[in-house]
This record gives sequence, structure tokens and C-alpha cells, in this order.
Amino acid sequence: MPKTAPEAADYILPLYMNGLNGRMLRLPAPAGKRREILIIAGHHTSHERLFGMAEYLNSYGGVTSPDLPGFGGMDSFYKIGEKPSYNNMADYLAAFIKLRYKRKRLTIIGISYGFTVVTRTLQRYPEIAKKVDLLVSVSGYTHKDDFRWKKSSILLLSSMARASSYRLPSFFITKFMLRGPVIRSIYKVAEKKHPKLKASNKEEREATIKFDIELWKLNDFRTYGYVSSKGLTSSLPPEHIDLPVYHVSVDDDHYFNSVLVEEHMRNIYK
Repeated sequence: MPKTAPEAADYILPLYMNGLNGRMLRLPAPAGKRREILIIAGHHTSHERLFGMAEYLNSYGGVTSPDLPGFGGMDSFYKIGEKPSYNNMADYLAAFIKLRYKRKRLTIIGISYGFTVVTRTLQRYPEIAKKVDLLVSVSGYTHKDDFRWKKSSILLLSSMARASSYRLPSFFITKFMLRGPVIRSIYKVAEKKHPKLKASNKEEREATIKFDIELWKLNDFRTYGYVSSKGLTSSLPPEHIDLPVYHVSVDDDHYFNSVLVEEHMRNIYK
């Protein structure tokens, strides 16, 4: 677990939105800084994992990062009879921005799936796009073809994810599969191919596995299955957003084809 993780608790606040309970990370702006930075995380993370990044960015302004429904420990959309679709996620984020920032301008950083939600939000709410001074994608994606895996692998993974998005399979997996010993065994098998595990020593691998076990328990698995299935099989519409985007990619990315990611972002962004 990251050394800064215990400090995150000092900056985590309760969040209640649209009948859903969650958490929000909030680091106030330092003296003399007026920039407001909004971080929208991906679908396998937590405020504790993001705290190091948030703490660094806090040097440039106030930092806020809300849970997305079903992730980070927040109630899922299924609790209120809704699906975690792109549109519902976008409406939730738009409501948060309007409530939290009102007339303020902001910088938005979207990480992985979080950037997909940000993009759909800006497409559906052009008035929010006009409030954005700087937009950054960190390993973000907008299109199903952005993934670099083989078609057979995508078909298998999307089928498994789709099955997991139904109530009974997700209930079974949550109750019987998302347990420490089971998750640890799966990670041990995947150790040689998993990029985070392959590039680390024994102590780092153990810390990563331990932290990931907590993340699997923290997030709503049914939401995770639905979001993963949609990400692998569908794309955002090419509706124009009148903003430039700064995209941060990873060399030799295990997940995404950087050339296609850029191409598809150019179809949407200025």
C-alpha cells in the first residue's frame, strides 16, 4: 500500500448525490492559488490509491475527486433502478459539477474510464465544456477499437463481463469469488503476464496484490462488469467538443493502441 494512503483519510468527505452515498476527496487550494482541479478516476481505483497524484496536483490549486456510482465504495445505480450507462454516468457527473463549481472555471483530469465519462459529459452538456480551462486524459479512451488485444480475447472478455453484469452471476462472484485467497491465487497465476506484477519485485507484488484485493471488495462488481462490457463493445458518438485535449499515454501500453486512441480523440475534440 502506498505510504501516503493513511493521510488520504484526512481529506475524504461524505458525498450524497441522487440518492447514492459515496465519498469525495477534497484538498483545499493553497494560499495564492485559484485553480480548481477535478479528477475523475477509472473503474478500478480508490481515493487512497489516487492520493499521491492528488497531493502533487494540490501544489497548483484545489483538488476534488468524487466517487462514480458503483466505484470507490459508492452505491451503484442499480440501487435506484438504473444502469451504469455512459449517459447516466454523464448526468451524474454534470450534476456534481453544477452543484460543486457553479460559476467557477476548472481543470479536468480523466483517468482511463473516467475520461470516457468526462467526454460523454462534455458532449451532453456543452455549457460545462465552456467552463473548462484545461482538459487532460491519462490513459483515456473513447472507442472500442482503442484496445490492442486480439479480437478473440476481446470477445471472451466482453462475454464474461456481460455475464457478470447480471444480478445473479454478480451476486455469486461477489460472495464466493471476491475473497482474498481466491484473488491472490488468480494473481499468482497471472503474475508473469500482468504488467503491474511483472515489472515489480516480490515485496512490491505482495503490496499490489493486497491493495487490489481491497479494491475488488470495495467496488460493485455488477457495475464493473457492465462498464467493462460496454467499453469493449461500444464507442462514444463522434459528437464534437470544442476543446483541445492533452493526452498522456504510456510507452508499450498493455491495454491501448496509442495511435488509434489519438485518431478517435481527434474525431471528437478540437
